[in-house]
Amino acid sequence: LINQAVRLGVEAKYVLFDSWFTSPRMFWILKKLGLNGLGMIKKSSKIYYVYRQRHYDIKGLYNRLAASKMTKKNHYLYASVVSAQYHGHEFPLKVVFVSKRGSKSSYLALATTQIKLRPEEIIQLYGRRWQIETYFKTAKQYLALNQSQIQSYDGQCGYLAVTAITYDLLAWQERQSTDDKTMGDLFYLMNDSLPDIKFVDALVYLISALKKVAFAVSEKINELINDFIAQLPSCIQSELKEAA
Repeated sequence: LINQAVRLGVEAKYVLFDSWFTSPRMFWILKKLGLNGLGMIKKSSKIYYVYRQRHYDIKGLYNRLAASKMTKKNHYLYASVVSAQYHGHEFPLKVVFVSKRGSKSSYLALATTQIKLRPEEIIQLYGRRWQIETYFKTAKQYLALNQSQIQSYDGQCGYLAVTAITYDLLAWQERQSTDDKTMGDLFYLMNDSLPDIKFVDALVYLISALKKVAFAVSEKINELINDFIAQLPSCIQSELKEAA
């Protein structure tokens, strides 16, 4: 997916990911693509990092820094630059240990290949991932994101795209509104007011509505709609032509 995004010209300074994807392999692959990774490190005893010419797993590194009587900062515990290795390639990582909310004895470890970042900046950047988590929670709770039974890759991509568009439209509507409706209220109202319709019919309705807006905005929207249709699976394109 990242390779595809780079080929399509998507620009990014950092790639954020959680501990499921964080590994020296991921950091190295991103570096080869010209991107800096930033993620939470697993507390694994099988992955080692080099600090002052000695190898430590992430727990051992934390204990080593704690034993050095390094002063804890206000916004984080410890920070250090270590070396990571993948298939004979060695590269620097900046590791920041932060307190785990609600637990004084526990901690989280963040790391990035952009070692020029200050620890506070690393923490702030990683915190932006939480917006993704809240999006998925809302999409599952109100837009049935986790109830799709589509089994094809293209179908799943289309389902995710329509869900994201719906979320964006509702979020925009909520921001424009001056009453006291919450985001959840709007989502429930939408589900109550709309009958169950086929996916293709809903797509035709959405594209028709966007084309009407296009005349009032610019020709650029028409181009974006045509590009969007061109990326759909051929079976959906044929059904759109029949339904239009």
